[in-house]
Amino acid sequence: MRLSNRKKAPVYNFFNTLLLMMLSAGIIGFIFDEMRFNILEGKSYFLIIIPVILLIIFYLNGRQIFEYDSDGEALHFRNRNIVPFINKPLSDEFPKYKLIKFEMVNVLFLKRLYITITSKNSGSTILKYEISYLTNKEANDLKVSLNKVVKTNKEKRHQE
Repeated sequence: MRLSNRKKAPVYNFFNTLLLMMLSAGIIGFIFDEMRFNILEGKSYFLIIIPVILLIIFYLNGRQIFEYDSDGEALHFRNRNIVPFINKPLSDEFPKYKLIKFEMVNVLFLKRLYITITSKNSGSTILKYEISYLTNKEANDLKVSLNKVVKTNKEKRHQE
């Protein structure tokens, strides 16, 4: 199964650009209000504070683009941001038999995917992915696909 929200990248770019334009307009409005007009008095700081808070929420929500591929004998996860210098992109590929379990955590507007795989060095490793920008249908499809892999792995371990 393949899952990707890469086609939504233009929407995320538009939203990012809109927030940056709001911040720029807020800074210009703040400067004009403080230097010349003084219409808003002490409330002119909100012209900067509100766009900054919205930008922080947008970036704290995690990497926007998530790709998953379970075709073949390997699982491939990619997670990247639309602005490349903000977060380092994640890319992991490992055989399906290494998947032990997974967990999807939802806290307010944040969604995270925790994948536990077997590792030669430490026994098991936890990989973390940000899936906040996936729709509920996409998240459920991902859950179904990963459940199939985990179930298959448990059956194979049980047979051995």
